[in-house]
Amino acid sequence: MRFVRFSTKEKNENVGWLNGDRIGLIDGNLFGEYRRLEASIPMNGVKLLAPVVPGKIICVGRNYAEHAQEQGFEIPESPLLFLKPPSAIIGPNEEIVIPIQSNRVEHEAELVIVIGKRGRWIPVEKSSEHIFGYTIGNDVTARDLQYIDGQWTRGKGFDTFCPIGPWIETDLDPSDTLITCRVNRELRQMASTREMVFTVNQIIAYISTIMTLEPGDIVFTGTPAGIGPLTVGDAVEVEIEGIGGLRNRVTSD
Repeated sequence: MRFVRFSTKEKNENVGWLNGDRIGLIDGNLFGEYRRLEASIPMNGVKLLAPVVPGKIICVGRNYAEHAQEQGFEIPESPLLFLKPPSAIIGPNEEIVIPIQSNRVEHEAELVIVIGKRGRWIPVEKSSEHIFGYTIGNDVTARDLQYIDGQWTRGKGFDTFCPIGPWIETDLDPSDTLITCRVNRELRQMASTREMVFTVNQIIAYISTIMTLEPGDIVFTGTPAGIGPLTVGDAVEVEIEGIGGLRNRVTSD
């Protein structure tokens, strides 16, 4: 099933579920008890928003061997974690803004986990019980600043550097699904999630040994090889098999 956040012409923000090209409202808590109302709202009459407002954005670095190699790094022995601020979130068709501080901003196409159940010290074999679904993400990065700083907060944390969407898909097998990224329709990245160094379940279990995962938190699972620059005017499209596509244009401050 697919769940969306959207706004209407009256600027009201809502949570809904998709049935073809129509949306039904959700009555209740998406991560708790709710009921689905009739799908009567045409999708072409609303604006899709980022599908979740996360409390935490947890990311895994160098989780594809070829991506680690293209940057000249060894494959990590355990998941390499960092955080992005929730203020970086934008939704589908919103603009990625290149900041004046950076001369090299790059795309990173990723599968994103949406947490649905609170947990700490979660066993690997029970990790899937804490996953609500999946969405698409682009871990936009000011690469020059990342290298200058030696840590990743500034390079990963600018406003608009966390596009996600267009919806949450609850019916997905994350073990072998295709991820692609195109910039101005030119293929930049293509790989399967089977190439991950650490699986979705391993990532969830590992993170939960450090911090409590809460419903609505999201986890970026790493990007394949093929990262490249974004410039003003570009259109970047990330597609994940079984979910759909996330499109954003690039502008400047």
